[in-house]
Amino acid sequence: MLKSMYSGISGMKANQTKMDVVGNNVANVGTTAFKKSSSRFTDSLNQTMIHASAPTGGIGGTNPGQIGIGTKVSGIYKHMGQGSLQPTGRNTDLALDGDGFFVVEKDGETAFTRDGSFSLDEDGTLVTADGYRVTDDAGNIIVIPTEVNDGGVDKKVISLTVSKDGTISLGLEDGTKVENHATVRVAVFQNSEGLIAQGGNLYVQSANSGDPIYGDAHGSIIQGAIEMSNVDLSEEFTEMIVTTRAFQASSKVITTSDELLQEIINLKR
Repeated sequence: MLKSMYSGISGMKANQTKMDVVGNNVANVGTTAFKKSSSRFTDSLNQTMIHASAPTGGIGGTNPGQIGIGTKVSGIYKHMGQGSLQPTGRNTDLALDGDGFFVVEKDGETAFTRDGSFSLDEDGTLVTADGYRVTDDAGNIIVIPTEVNDGGVDKKVISLTVSKDGTISLGLEDGTKVENHATVRVAVFQNSEGLIAQGGNLYVQSANSGDPIYGDAHGSIIQGAIEMSNVDLSEEFTEMIVTTRAFQASSKVITTSDELLQEIINLKR
């Protein structure tokens, strides 16, 4: 059987995987804080048909002659570049302008997200769209009370303000404020591309992401805004065209190889 048929098959499979990546990027162009991915190929096995030889006294050296046997997907990479920020006017919506991830509690485990589409539940807990609880710099759940006791008097909370460093302040009905009520926790990673996507705009650390680093080395928190997807549709459509043509070319290799085999079979007639 011709090696070219197997090369064509490998090209079709690799480009099918690439199209899956492109399709997912396009599908998530409107997903809050979505990070696009890209696939990379590498050549597969090479069969040596002519071995290299060293120069001798009477003749020069010769180079090896090799035939490649297709391609394969070498990696699928996450692009963690920041998307543009979109104002929303909601005081519980937060966006990170720069590095970092919000830290949430998911089923008793720690997860990370760039999606700051937060809201308050019935108990005043700051939660994600899926109900996962947002944590503060001490690792505790952030709860915004409806009333606070100030100078022995219960005062109604009428507003909350989040500063660029994540500090939450509460505005009271008499015009006073409760400063430093809590601080939104933000984590950074040595290799954020190594995080494992869990769906629902959540990530968990992997063996290659490094441990979360907490502190001041993160981007600014912008209240009343969310981060948009970093997918560029023009780039994705271009990749879609290239991938489609490459897939068609690989399939053509198979059909052409089949025609060659048919000619060989016809020699018997």
